[in-house]
Amino acid sequence: MRRLYLIGFPLLMAFDTLAQLSFKLAGDGALPVEANLAWVQRVLSQPWVYGAVIGYVGAFFTWMSLLRHAPIGPAFAASHLEVVSVLLLSAWLLHEPLTLHHLLGAVLIVAGILCLGRAEAADPHDLPRPSA
Repeated sequence: MRRLYLIGFPLLMAFDTLAQLSFKLAGDGALPVEANLAWVQRVLSQPWVYGAVIGYVGAFFTWMSLLRHAPIGPAFAASHLEVVSVLLLSAWLLHEPLTLHHLLGAVLIVAGILCLGRAEAADPHDLPRPSA
């Protein structure tokens, strides 16, 4: 079970991060938006559109596998680690600004996920009940 978490959550984060960064890059290539067939062809010629599709499909199947085995609360929280990875990678790869507020928000996200993980590990419903 632990191996599922060690592989599944990073894989989910990687797929989600790929999808978000790909959409950002595809969106940059889609401008200016026009309501015609030439614009649709231009968008579909962007390789980043397909990276986004692969990212979302991979994230969907990874998420469904994790939901089968992981507790929903911590799993849902951990699935949002991609916010932190997208923030850091977009600063590094796309040269987007990374402010103190961004970093503080990222730290709070990670701290919240860790708190939920610890609470789940210490859940009294999972402990053996004393016999009468």
